[in-house]
Amino acid sequence: MLLPKFFCCLFFFIGSICYAQNNKIHIDAYLDFSNREIHINQKTVFYNHSNATLDTLYFNNWPAAFKNRHTPLSKRLMEDYKKILYFAKAHKRGDTKIKAVSCNEKSLQYFNKKNHPDILGIILPGDLQPKDSVVITTNYLVKVPLDDFTGYGFKDDTYNLRYWLLTPAVYNEEWVFMSNLNMDDLYTDFTDYEINFTLPDGLHLTSDLNHITEVKPPLKTHHLSGENRLDIPLHISISKKFESFDTSPEIITNLDGIEMQNSLKTDILNRELAFLKEHLGPYPFKKLMVNETTYLKNPIYGLNQLPKLFNPFGGTFEWDIKMFKALTRTYLENTFHINLRTDAWIIDGIQTYLIIKYVEKFYPEKTAIGNISKIWGIRNFQIAKLKFNDKYPFVYQFAARKNYDQALTTQADSLSNFNRKIVNKYKAGMGLQYLDEFLNGQIVGSSIKEFYQKSIFNSTKSVDFQNIITKKTNKDLTWFFRDYINTKKKIDYTIKKLEKTDDSIKITIKNKRNITTPVALYGIKDKEIVFRKWLINIDSTKAITLPKDNFNRLSLNYEYLYPELNLRDNWKNIKGLFNRPIQFRFFKDVENPYYNQVFYNLFVSYNLYDGIIVGPSLYNEAIFKKKWLYKIIPTYGTNSKKITGAASFVYQHIPEATSVYRYKIGISGSNFHYDKDLSYYRLSPFASVEFKRKSLRDVGGSALIARYIMVNKERLPNTAVREQDKYNVLNLKYGYAEPNLINDLRYTVDFQLSNKFGKIATNIQFRKLTDSNHQLDFRLFLGSFIYNNTTSDFFSFSLDRPSDYMFDYEYLGRSETSGFSRQQVIIAEGGFKSMFDNPFANRWMATANASFSIWRWIELYTDAGFYKNYGTTARFRYDSGVRLNFIHNFLELYFPLQSSLGFEPTQESYASKIRFVITLDPEKLLGLIRRGFF
Repeated sequence: MLLPKFFCCLFFFIGSICYAQNNKIHIDAYLDFSNREIHINQKTVFYNHSNATLDTLYFNNWPAAFKNRHTPLSKRLMEDYKKILYFAKAHKRGDTKIKAVSCNEKSLQYFNKKNHPDILGIILPGDLQPKDSVVITTNYLVKVPLDDFTGYGFKDDTYNLRYWLLTPAVYNEEWVFMSNLNMDDLYTDFTDYEINFTLPDGLHLTSDLNHITEVKPPLKTHHLSGENRLDIPLHISISKKFESFDTSPEIITNLDGIEMQNSLKTDILNRELAFLKEHLGPYPFKKLMVNETTYLKNPIYGLNQLPKLFNPFGGTFEWDIKMFKALTRTYLENTFHINLRTDAWIIDGIQTYLIIKYVEKFYPEKTAIGNISKIWGIRNFQIAKLKFNDKYPFVYQFAARKNYDQALTTQADSLSNFNRKIVNKYKAGMGLQYLDEFLNGQIVGSSIKEFYQKSIFNSTKSVDFQNIITKKTNKDLTWFFRDYINTKKKIDYTIKKLEKTDDSIKITIKNKRNITTPVALYGIKDKEIVFRKWLINIDSTKAITLPKDNFNRLSLNYEYLYPELNLRDNWKNIKGLFNRPIQFRFFKDVENPYYNQVFYNLFVSYNLYDGIIVGPSLYNEAIFKKKWLYKIIPTYGTNSKKITGAASFVYQHIPEATSVYRYKIGISGSNFHYDKDLSYYRLSPFASVEFKRKSLRDVGGSALIARYIMVNKERLPNTAVREQDKYNVLNLKYGYAEPNLINDLRYTVDFQLSNKFGKIATNIQFRKLTDSNHQLDFRLFLGSFIYNNTTSDFFSFSLDRPSDYMFDYEYLGRSETSGFSRQQVIIAEGGFKSMFDNPFANRWMATANASFSIWRWIELYTDAGFYKNYGTTARFRYDSGVRLNFIHNFLELYFPLQSSLGFEPTQESYASKIRFVITLDPEKLLGLIRRGFF
């Protein structure tokens, strides 16, 4: 029989006063289902475990993170190119309404922390002395948001609740203020809970707490209790969404989607729990709730991205690995009291390490792309040969080569999404695996287990793990905890030289970077390992002498035991003339370090004069960045019936500790047709400097480009050479872009010199999303000739269609004066949409372009400006019309209305006045898709 609520509360708070242990929270809550409101009366016993005297308490009030567009959560989502909360209607948002705060029936003052609207400050009636406690009563209402914003909230008659109540912030020499940033990392002390949650009868409530139900129609009260809890997730729904499995602890989950018998799921769960118990220790609670949202917010990347049509992994493995990842995360987060915002690497590392070990034990032959690796045409790709666990060093290499990686100790809210969700987790897990192999097994596993068991119900930090493991070995681990963890220094060793004698082999190993770590040297015979030897303290070069044995290849890091920047120079053939023979591969693939790879695919393009341009594209750029790049594209035009093509050769260098992201120098050339039966040759040596973003969470960047463009155009027979037939232009350009979702600013400064002219121009673009979710585009162009000795308008500024004498733009028909191709508009120079008879300026031009969205992709536009030619006064032109902005800068249509030409819809051949923007470059389309992730 249930004790009366009064005695429950009495015993709860008497116990809390007598034993100064955990903070304690008692809640009486009622859910107004239809209005998405939770009415809460809460008593909190807060213990001052510090040595400081406190006059103010702070509570995490994360439901308030959804209150408006100015919260840290809304701003964070905007950084991720998610505007859904910023523009959400008031009824879709969440909030907390504080009705009363008191202590001993005396009202207390409360306030929102500056710059932290989801942190509630409560001024105490008197000082709270060290080791003393205080009871705070709060009466408040939580408006539950829709789950569109973070995955938690209300959707389809279901409440998926997390971080839904007030919890005391942590005081550790100072208050730790953490706003909700959609990272699921609330930091709060272990707390004992008593919750009486009243719902309309007929609803199901699921939790991992002790649970007794009391029904008094039309209501049902759920009495929930639990000690030493860090999180109180609840799931409330009309229909039962969670399954319970007969395991120890009892697993409660809604992670499904795969048709499997419950008996098989139970067997898998028992295996997973036994594995975790073996590697960590027993789970301290009777129930463990695994929410599908936990997995969806941090999935097995690569698993979900593969096409389901091919059933790449099969139901059992897919459900097993998904569940194991979500289960492991919940297992760790519910028992480790650690600040995941500042010290996440150890939890990330343990989770990834356990996944690696689990796959090694139960799925050693599983490949990274599953059954897709068996498909004809794919099975010969290097990526098809990668094991499932090979993806960890692969993804790290991808980030490190681009210099996108960040130190493992970087605060989580300063990490890029790519690093926070993937790269840093992988690097941390590989680091523990690296240690494990270097220490010959056992030590890392036993240290993780000891760390887990000592951390249960205690506050901990990653340094505690460091102290545990360093006591278990005499080997120096400074390289790991000082450099591998705290910096983004990259490991890269090479076998520089190999010398053979009658009975021995001498090799020289070189450290190419500024970090000194253990190196694994292997002897290989027909892909089988003959020996493995760990080498230490190679800070520059080191000579190693080995007795000749039954191996024909020496390799470093053969098993990818540690993340390394470059594997291509890690081995030497003891016999054979060619260390790395040439290998041709169709399409871009993962690097095979044992070959010089040449990739090829089909290149297809189009222009009016060449027709469909088709041919092979030969290149050496794999998925990872390289320093030396080439691309050769011989093509054939179906209209021109001629061999055409393009080629480029580039050297790029990505420094680390500078403000420069990348240096590039190279040369490019092309030969296509610019008019019917008339070809052009373009050759351009160039150099560029790309500057780093302020941080990897910032967007955009800046660059300085210098290039010398040489153009030689074929001319009609028996015609004189014109100035536009053969010319050279020196071009210096600086560009800056900050493409934020609300305020998008870009500008360029362009300087051109030729023997016939010199000009300077600037282009400023600003795009803004207004508070009403309308888009305003504004562009300003200012250009002037420094000198101009040309005799035609080919090099002049143009109002509506630049001549593109440097062949930068993707014109379908660059020489057309009428027809469909002429209607293509490139927003450059004047940027006008209406077509004028005399659009050129050989002195200067100043124009402005603007557009404003009125509904979805329908906008109004207007252009206005002055331009001047020698010997004439400045002229003014304007136009206006309707813009259909389907995909900004990729697919747009312009319908002119009123302009300096008059009201154009009433004029002859109006259809020929309609302009369009189209971009077919796949690299630009890919950049559009992935923005906000890197």
